[in-house]
Parts: sequence; structure tokens; C-alpha cells
Amino acid sequence: MKLPRNFYKPLAIGAPAPCRELPVRLERMIHFVPPHIEKLRAKVRELTGQVDVVLGNLEDAIPADAKEEARRGFIEMARANDFGATGLWVRINALNSPWVLDDLMEIVEAVGYKLDVVMIPKVEGPWDIHYLDQLLAQLEARFGLRKPIFIHAILETPEGVNNVEAIATASPRMHGMSLGPADLAASRAMKTTRVGGGHPEYKVLADATAEGGPRTAFQQDLWHYTLARMVDACAAAGIKAFYGPFGDFSDPDACEAQFRNAFLLGCAGAWSLHPSQIDIAKRVFSPDPAEVKLAHRILEAMPDGSGAVMIDGKMQDDATWKQAKVVVDLARLVAAKDPEMAARYGL
Repeated sequence: MKLPRNFYKPLAIGAPAPCRELPVRLERMIHFVPPHIEKLRAKVRELTGQVDVVLGNLEDAIPADAKEEARRGFIEMARANDFGATGLWVRINALNSPWVLDDLMEIVEAVGYKLDVVMIPKVEGPWDIHYLDQLLAQLEARFGLRKPIFIHAILETPEGVNNVEAIATASPRMHGMSLGPADLAASRAMKTTRVGGGHPEYKVLADATAEGGPRTAFQQDLWHYTLARMVDACAAAGIKAFYGPFGDFSDPDACEAQFRNAFLLGCAGAWSLHPSQIDIAKRVFSPDPAEVKLAHRILEAMPDGSGAVMIDGKMQDDATWKQAKVVVDLARLVAAKDPEMAARYGL
């Protein structure tokens, strides 16, 4: 077991010291770009003004014979663009794949100074984080990086779910975690081919009536337990939780409902796999102006967060003050990036 005093020590001579706090950044959507496709790489300059995070995807959805091209494309994409306040992430191939070492070595050497986060798929336990943590420190030292690269884990196996708390606290590099429902469904032997979202057959029935009439069915959320467990693990560790992909681009209403559930439960954002999902994520993961207005009233009525007051017939105390602060802090982050929302928030 690593002693607490060693937790924040660099893991390689010459590597930058790990951060003790996450950078305060708006990350409502992590927008996936397949970097082996030149036409889509060319759109990244425009995308940086529309999204909070641009992610170059090297793993799933990239054919085996295009892996090297995707890696080269990501490096070219990173070099060619000024990302400013927009995060630059990469999803590397799985740790048991033949491409992952080259992914890390070539990308960190070429554009590590621009890279904010490495997303690692199919994390099963803290040992996966420890391996990547050590390797990144060695590469940072070798290539003279001045700031550490963060790690973001995807939760998509039953073993990973079992070890979620240990994964969340495995390294000071941990940025957060995303739910990966498609791979998790397959590894659990769940009987669904959907990528995220609910299923019409996962339901409960209203009680039967004496008259024997039709019974109302209520569709349930396949992912609530896992998402809630991940959110708790991330919150306890001081890192961020994210909903992952929603694969049905033809159903924006269901996508919005799934994203909103994740937002209300405590997630900071979600993946956007298609341009149509960018505005959905932007809308859902920005607090409602009416909620922001009420939150402001609570903070103004209780400047030091103590005591209790009545606002519109409802009691507000130190607990609701903390809730209000979460809403207002997020609104300020959104307002700093989005002038239209700033006007709606009155900030």
C-alpha cells in the first residue's frame, strides 16, 4: 500500500508534481472525433468553439487497419489547432491491445504539452490506473512536460463496477469516470443491443385491479444502479462523473431524457457522438435559469450559509445553501463560456 505522504510525489525523476485539485473547467460534453477521417479532422477548428472537450478516439469504432492512421491523425489534429479553453483528450486503445504503447509514446512525445486527459477503456481495477500512472510519469519526464496529464477511466466491465471506489482513488491523476453501457451490457450478458438508454421490456406493472382491466407498464432505467454507484465513488474521491454514449441518433428526446437523468444525479457531462447531441448536452448540463435565480436568492438570504430562512413558503437552510452554491458555481462556469447563457442567468 502506498503511504499517504507519497501519494502526491512524482512517479519518475523529472516528472511534474501531481495536481492536488482538478482544474476548474466546464465539461458538459466530450465530443468524439474519429481522427483517421480527414474530412472530420478538418472540422475540429470550428468544433472548438462549440464544445467543451474535443476527444480523438483511437479505440472502439476505429477499424484495426486504421489504428495507426487514427493515431497520426490525432497528432496532426492536435498540432494544427489552438484549443484555448476547450479540453483536448484522447481515448487510447485498451491496455491489452497491441497499439496502446505506441499510442502513448508517440502522442505524449508529439503533443503531450497540449494534451489534458487520457481516457482509458475497460478499466477493471486500480492496477490499470497504477500502470498508466507510472508510464505517463516516465513519458512526461522523458519529454520534458511541465504539467501532468490526467486519467479518465471508462467503467464498462463487471469487475470495474466491483472496484469502482478503488479506481476512483487510485491516483492523483484521476480526472473522472464515464459509464460505458454497451461493453458493460455485453460483459454482463444483458439482453440488449442498445447503446445506452432504457429498454421497453425492462419495466414494472401497476397492481392488478379487481375489475381485471389493463395494467399500466412503467419502463425502468437499466443503468440507474451503476450510474449512481459511479457518481458516489467519484464524488467521494473529488473527481467527475460522466454519462457515456447514447447510440440512437434518431431519437433526440430519449437522448435528452438520459442525459438529464445523469445531470440530476450528479454527472458533469456526457459523450456526444454526433453533432446533433452537442446542443442536447449543452442544454441539459447547463442549469436552468429559473433554478439559478432561486439559488441566487438562497445565497443572498444566507450569505454565510448558516441559519434558516423562508423563501416562497419553503424553508431553506445550510443544506439547501450548499445545493444552491453547486447550481450558481456551475452557472458561472457556463456564463464564462456562453454569452447567451450569461445573459439569461443575469451574470
